[in-house]
Amino acid sequence: MDIMSEPSINMPCVNISAVERDTGLSKDILRAWERRYGFPKPSRDSNGERVYPADQLEKLRVIRRLIDSGLRPGNVVSEPLDALQARMQALPSRAPRTEGEFTVADDALRLLKSHQLTALRQLLSQSLMRLGLQQFVLDVVAPLNELIGNAWVEGRIEIFEEHLYAEQLQQLLQHAIGTMSDAGPGPRILLTTLPGEQHKLGLLMAEACLCIEGAQCISLGVQTPVWDIVQAARAHRADIVALSYSQVTPLNVVCANLADLRGQLDADVELWCGGSLWGNARKTVPGVNTMAALAEIPAALETWRRHHAACRAVQ
Repeated sequence: MDIMSEPSINMPCVNISAVERDTGLSKDILRAWERRYGFPKPSRDSNGERVYPADQLEKLRVIRRLIDSGLRPGNVVSEPLDALQARMQALPSRAPRTEGEFTVADDALRLLKSHQLTALRQLLSQSLMRLGLQQFVLDVVAPLNELIGNAWVEGRIEIFEEHLYAEQLQQLLQHAIGTMSDAGPGPRILLTTLPGEQHKLGLLMAEACLCIEGAQCISLGVQTPVWDIVQAARAHRADIVALSYSQVTPLNVVCANLADLRGQLDADVELWCGGSLWGNARKTVPGVNTMAALAEIPAALETWRRHHAACRAVQ
């Protein structure tokens, strides 16, 4: 009998929703890894639903940390836990900074780790008011994301602390975006992620930068099926569909998904995709404009506007 076919009576198990919440790995990713790599190996509860013992949850946490450090899923998912932990220990350490190098992002991380949420909200809100939305996103949120990611990779913060951080930032960015006028010169941009990509913060950061530059943004939130994106783009007469991806989804899956969406979108709708995974990507998708950093948004918008102004002049 396969020892994984029934839950162990000596090891507590959690369901797939809890694993998704704990690790940030979507249900689709967990199922895909199960098929492709043979891990995780969930048991089934009395209702036939997947449940995961604590040792597999711990391994998934380490895998997530390694992926966030830049490794690809195919290089780590099949390895045993002790090998993964050795990889963690072998990650290059960052040199300590001097007192003068510490920033708002460092202060925010300190407040998060000490569980001073009220002070954290005040710090972030004050930084937003002082800097304005665009500089806040580029000069505070982006570096803070990196600090949080490094702290997570090194095991210096817990997953619940990462969730608290993301929730604070999402609320703040949503409020700031909501106060902005949607009467900019355009283009009209539909923002979302595809199923399996549940990270909302990157999408909100992109929306903030686009709105500041005068784009008219329509957000569908995260994990929208392809056909729903196509229908929404038509209903809202979108000029551009913009997607966000984290490092978790394998690049070949990202490219296949983008090719599928590109093939179903109307030809006059541009498809943009942002995420750090494009920084050293060896693959591209015809008809998709990829961006590795938020700082590329203004130039991309300017290119779109020049092109469409030229098209109108010809007509």
